[in-house]
Amino acid sequence: MQKEVVYQSSNTYDTLNELTSKTKTVWLVFHGIGYLSRYFIRLFQNLDTKENYIIAPQAPSKYYKNNEYKKVGASWLTKESTKPETENVLRYIDAVVSNENLPKHVKFVILGYSQGVSIASRWIASRKIISNDFVIVSGAFPKELTKEDFIFLPESTRVTHIVGENDPYFKKENVEIEKIRVKGILPQIAFKSHPGGHELEIDTLQHIFLR
Repeated sequence: MQKEVVYQSSNTYDTLNELTSKTKTVWLVFHGIGYLSRYFIRLFQNLDTKENYIIAPQAPSKYYKNNEYKKVGASWLTKESTKPETENVLRYIDAVVSNENLPKHVKFVILGYSQGVSIASRWIASRKIISNDFVIVSGAFPKELTKEDFIFLPESTRVTHIVGENDPYFKKENVEIEKIRVKGILPQIAFKSHPGGHELEIDTLQHIFLR
């Protein structure tokens, strides 16, 4: 017989730069499978340090990445107990954002990379989060989410989908089918690409946000 208990837990997260009166943009960035947040956040270190403040939550499930038992990665979710574990993760994200006490004047960007797309999009839909930008990078949009889940989102929220032209995880024909599906959910979405593979290409982000 499988039973369930409720208990209090804790988890870390990482930040980059300082949140000050000069901060213009706050980034909430969700890493992909295999990352730790302290390494993922380094991808954003070339952004202007005075104007950008980055928050990188940490996926709770950690594991050794190979048989040498040295390198550690993390995963947000698996197919096991997905629904309750999703709610656990979303409550953790709530706590992270609450702890940061973000000012109202800053631009708020939510970014999901790879598996992080599933967490970012579910958090936005579940908590009815309104941000200035929602960026989807090299990740699949959750199958259960529909247009009704995002009907609260204003047209002013810019949604950007970015995928590498040589991403080995996404066949070109599948990407085109997915574009049609996501466009039906988020009509304002814009599709971008870069010549690389399954990676977060910071130059592409800078081109989008610093234009």
